[in-house]
Amino acid sequence: MTKDYDDIIHLPHHVSAAHPPMSIIDRAAQFSPFAALTGHAGAIKETARLTDERIELDESMKDILGNKLQVIADRLKERPEIAITYFQPDAKKNGGAYVTATSTVKKMDNHEQVVVMTDGTVIPIDEIISIDGQIFGTI
Repeated sequence: MTKDYDDIIHLPHHVSAAHPPMSIIDRAAQFSPFAALTGHAGAIKETARLTDERIELDESMKDILGNKLQVIADRLKERPEIAITYFQPDAKKNGGAYVTATSTVKKMDNHEQVVVMTDGTVIPIDEIISIDGQIFGTI
């Protein structure tokens, strides 16, 4: 019984006269991994990222915040340190995150409806959910 390829097993290896032999680095590159789904891992990670929903304040909370903003405006030259928690909408998907900025208020722009902190943070007044600081006392 003869085995397959017995007739060609001892023939010399073919070397092309028209094409130069491939370098070992180029040959190895043929078998290197590649990303078939470019960006897929990033899309999965973005989908899994959680965001918070915006909290709607009732009228009494809005009044309290309005009073606190007035106290800040009245005592702006004293530069008291305050902590403002506000909603920051997410640029890529619905929802966002609640962020707390602790600093002193540089200015309050009623025309633009923003509070500008000394560290450069610009906070939209409509997104504020709480303001804390020693200047408020019992408010």
